[in-house]
Amino acid sequence: MICRKCDEESVQIAIDYIRRGKIVVLPTDTVYGFSGIVDGRHYSFHTNKKIAEIKGRDESKQMIQLISKPEDVKKYTRDVIPEELLSKWPGPLTIIVHTFAEDGNFKTTAFRCPGDQWLRKIIAGCGAPIYSTSVNRSGNPVLENIQQIKNEFGKEVDLIIDDGDKKGGVPSTIVSIEENGEIKLIRQGGVQL
Repeated sequence: MICRKCDEESVQIAIDYIRRGKIVVLPTDTVYGFSGIVDGRHYSFHTNKKIAEIKGRDESKQMIQLISKPEDVKKYTRDVIPEELLSKWPGPLTIIVHTFAEDGNFKTTAFRCPGDQWLRKIIAGCGAPIYSTSVNRSGNPVLENIQQIKNEFGKEVDLIIDDGDKKGGVPSTIVSIEENGEIKLIRQGGVQL
């Protein structure tokens, strides 16, 4: 299905698809992204595996999880995130923090609170973080042209939200909170640090 971002019902349509474990292509504040709901206590859709299969990438490679409010990150980590970083949210900044794994150990998870209010409404309506990773086949350039996205992935995803072309979209800056609390710059992107 194709829906335009400017359509009044686009937020609710996206929420309905994502909450049912469907894979959607959403415009973000950086580039178009494949999205799906992050598994929770009451459901297990494994959308991360579905997205990895579509992209043709290693399933063990983690995807960014989008959250609707900056303070939501505190639900998932005990890491102390400096105010100078939190003040950059909402925006194109990804913060990698330590989270609990199912086996009781720690793992790292990348979170971002996007700058686009429309997208944050979708995340809030889903009641859980959603995965986001750029729309492309693994190893190929990120697709910026909406028609190319429709041609390449239209039969593999359940929903595409059309917001026109995203020419020159700059990916998010990525930082990591190290075990000693230091901040490590992983990738310089849309937010200057």
